Amino acid sequence: MSGPAGLLVFPDYREPGIRLAEAAGLTWAEVEVHRFPDGESRVRLPTDLAPRLVVCRTLADPNHKLVELMLAAATARELGVAELVLVAPYLCYMRQDTAFHPGEAVSQRIIGRCLADHFDELVTVDPHLHRVHSLAEAVPVTRAVSLTAAGPMGEFIGHEVDNPVLVGPDEESAQWVAAMAEPHGLDCLVGTKQRLGDREVRIHLPDFDFSSRHVVLVDDVASTGRTLLAAAEQIKAQNPASLSAAVTHALFVGNAVMRLHEAGVQHIWSTDSILHPTNAVHLAPLLAGHLNPAGA
Repeated sequence: MSGPAGLLVFPDYREPGIRLAEAAGLTWAEVEVHRFPDGESRVRLPTDLAPRLVVCRTLADPNHKLVELMLAAATARELGVAELVLVAPYLCYMRQDTAFHPGEAVSQRIIGRCLADHFDELVTVDPHLHRVHSLAEAVPVTRAVSLTAAGPMGEFIGHEVDNPVLVGPDEESAQWVAAMAEPHGLDCLVGTKQRLGDREVRIHLPDFDFSSRHVVLVDDVASTGRTLLAAAEQIKAQNPASLSAAVTHALFVGNAVMRLHEAGVQHIWSTDSILHPTNAVHLAPLLAGHLNPAGA
């Protein structure tokens, strides 16, 4: 496929970006990024760009990526791009949606406005929204598309595990767990979570006989893994046939994966919203279907 680039990929998310371009039928090109010893970045774009341009980059480990993204977006405008679409399978800075203490920056609002200043549209997957219930409230672009990985994840689990029971660790996961389970007729339940600090949580699961069942813990994002770990430790005590975990966004900082395995979680699966050894589900088919406004 030749012609002006319709999709730009960054080196640190190259393969998923190429998969998206191929699924969407777009010509792709790579953004050249060079980091100087002082930490600044030089960003270079190809000069032959389509009038409607998709920029694909996950925003885990976001601070340097956001600066480079702004540089790329501003340069694309200078090169004549009329419409800029950001595909950020993982969207950063969504958790802080209010000031809990005087003087705190409400990062969701600030970063959301910054992205909206540079992009016309945003497509993301399972954004971590709390008190704000609409992606457009958080990122006020002309067109904000919030997708869920529940469909492809549910299909993957249905093929991978024999008659599983899906367990969401907290109330926030209820709608997501149901969306994964119902199309495949799977058992599911949801616990409640009490957060005791950044790295300590307490999980309460409803009464259920997990013995001899194939259990899959599901959540939208795993950072420290403490929430999944607390649920896994309770379920392991009932001797399930197997214990696995499936998450959309695999941040898994520190030794989170090791601790989950030590707690009896045999398999961990994630989407490629963030590149990680646990990636099992590609999001390109889901994302590609929502890049054209007429088909969204």
